Amino acid sequence: MVGGFGMTELLVILAIVLLIFGPKRIKSIGSDLGNAIKGFRKAVSDDEQAKPADHTAKVINSEGDEAANSTKSEEHKV
Repeated sequence: MVGGFGMTELLVILAIVLLIFGPKRIKSIGSDLGNAIKGFRKAVSDDEQAKPADHTAKVINSEGDEAANSTKSEEHKV
């Protein structure tokens, strides 16, 4: 029993799908689904490889940048 469906129900559903789409269309749907899953897995693995190894990098501002930032924040307060 798969998800509440018995073998008889699954066979009836399969027969209806086969009558509606036909064997050629079912083959192309399966092929397209396989290609989509393969592309998704490739995109996920490429994304994981593209992440930098160290996520704790910090940006250090020089004193001139800090003075400029404080001047900008004071202008916005007024």
